[in-house]
Amino acid sequence: MERRKVSKEKNEHLDILGIDEHGDVMPLIRNVPERQLTDAESLKKDRINILILLFLYVLQGIPLGLAGSIPMVLQNRNISYKEQAIFSFVNWPFSVKLLWAPAVDSLYWKRFGRRKTWLIPTQYLIGLFMIILSTSVTSLLGDENNSPNVFLLTVIFFCMNFLAATQDIAVDGWALTMLSRENVGYASICNSVGQTAGYFLGNVVFLALESADFCNKYIRFTPQPEGIVTLASFLRIWGIVFFISTSLVLFFKAEKEERVSDTLSIKETYFQLYRILCLRNVLQVVALLLTSKIAFAAADSVTGLKLIEAGVLKENLALLAVPMVPLQIMLPLAISRYTNGPKPLSVFQKVYPFRLIFGFVFPCLVWWTYRVKLPSGGFPAYYYVVILLAYALHQYSIFVAWMAFFAKVSDPAIGGTYMTLLNTISNLGGNWPSTLALWLVDPLTVKSCENPLCTEAGSQCLTIRDGYYIESIICTIFGFLWFRWGKTVARRLQQLPLSAWKCPR
Repeated sequence: MERRKVSKEKNEHLDILGIDEHGDVMPLIRNVPERQLTDAESLKKDRINILILLFLYVLQGIPLGLAGSIPMVLQNRNISYKEQAIFSFVNWPFSVKLLWAPAVDSLYWKRFGRRKTWLIPTQYLIGLFMIILSTSVTSLLGDENNSPNVFLLTVIFFCMNFLAATQDIAVDGWALTMLSRENVGYASICNSVGQTAGYFLGNVVFLALESADFCNKYIRFTPQPEGIVTLASFLRIWGIVFFISTSLVLFFKAEKEERVSDTLSIKETYFQLYRILCLRNVLQVVALLLTSKIAFAAADSVTGLKLIEAGVLKENLALLAVPMVPLQIMLPLAISRYTNGPKPLSVFQKVYPFRLIFGFVFPCLVWWTYRVKLPSGGFPAYYYVVILLAYALHQYSIFVAWMAFFAKVSDPAIGGTYMTLLNTISNLGGNWPSTLALWLVDPLTVKSCENPLCTEAGSQCLTIRDGYYIESIICTIFGFLWFRWGKTVARRLQQLPLSAWKCPR
């Protein structure tokens, strides 16, 4: 994967290295000078390129948003939490894309273009997946008489997210040459805004327009039994958009030639990763990143599904994300003054115990949901206010503190590879506990009716012990115990001199 040398100023890692606030690291080109201040003329010159980049990132967010909406749709089909755990593997490609990113960055057809070699096929394949899936997705989701085909849905969406992650690598690299050097800092903005907008379209907008209740209440004058769109029609529309937009990029957007004499080969990139992982201090950071989110696994991955199981409409739950967007933007800015100092992990140490408390708060909210439900099946307005408030308070950004720490300790000689590795491990540290938490809900649940003949006859089993509550308590207690060790290690690591993080030459 391409890398470029890092500026001595540590706070330039995020802007110049092309790392967005989601932790996705863009392929980097070495020996690129610091970004100069842009004026109106230079920005106008890149206006079309910025719009193209923004649209490419929007396309990337569509399959991610759809993959995020499927668990909510499946929850209404009464699938097991083990099946939800299986489907959660679709989120893994973006967490492990470092495994194949060097190949995407180094192997290409020169006549076709370094980035278009990967961008064009991946986007055509995503469009093809969407169009083919639109013809059978209704049967795959099941109905009253047939169970959803969770395994096949997982395979299809995993492939689409794998292609989206590959497209992300290609677009990240293309951004650094598509934009002029003085405007290259806009690449991370395009990434953040575009991917967020695409996810919003594929998740919140889809769930709202797919809901007959929402459309009849807020959009239509005459009620209809179905929403404005179905998953099949939504997939078909965006599959066509992928084909048309990819063809336009193929024929009308030329790619600038890149100087590749000072880029790293695949072998050199993997050797750098090995050298970094040989550092004892880095191994301790890896241990922290892979275990710190176990405490939040039940709260983050199971709570939303439990609320839907309790009767909250999936589109209403998705729409709660709308007022959360300003908070997600403002919160990192608000705490940046504390993370930009010499001890960025101090924020992590202060916020972590507060987030642990929500390991008890969210189970109480799920229990309260059953009690506050109206006879009509809906919920009072104050219920959604409480849920929104709980999610808002839960949004303390521990991630920003870790990002600042990564930028502080990364060896400038190989800063891009350093930060790519640490961010990949951080993402993986959030995915594996979520998958495990979903998987363990069913084994921890005890019901009074274990005989399949009872359920076939129409009777319902009585839940004696809900595994979600047990899991929440276990995760939270683990979190408090982990914090006694984690805060000590984090405090020691951030006090180390920068020389302790340099790879041996």
